[in-house]
Amino acid sequence: MHKNKTRAALALAAALMLPPLAAGASGAAQAKQLERGRYLVMIGGCNDCHTANYGPREGKVPPNEWLLGSGPFGFRGPWGTTYPANLRLTLDKLTENQWVKYARSLKTRPPMPWFTLNAMHESDLRAIYRFVKSLGPAGQPAHPYLAPGREPKPPYAQWPMGS
Repeated sequence: MHKNKTRAALALAAALMLPPLAAGASGAAQAKQLERGRYLVMIGGCNDCHTANYGPREGKVPPNEWLLGSGPFGFRGPWGTTYPANLRLTLDKLTENQWVKYARSLKTRPPMPWFTLNAMHESDLRAIYRFVKSLGPAGQPAHPYLAPGREPKPPYAQWPMGS
């Protein structure tokens, strides 16, 4: 019976294109890791910026629409205009270890709270990676960053207000 569970866990990992958690990890362990990643994405506010219309829809967005970027919506301030990345495409280009290194060293423009990502436990970063990878690559890359003084096309949020 144990061999069947191990095979099931390895099959699940292969189906998700993820490395196994550890030799002999059970399907239940894989599922727990994915659920942890989903939870962290939700409470970490990742969807707030990286999923179009997440706030206006009160979080009632199906997971197949999660983390595709903000679409044309940008955030404009003294730093210029930033557009939240399509995390599904971003993580699709990285291995799990590359993601951990990237998340630990990321320093970027607002509104991304990179300092919270830098402070996450490695196990949480790995859970996020595995969950995002389980969603599969989809969507389009984010609009490119616009330097200060360049006028973005609407819609965008102006920070601080009235600037």
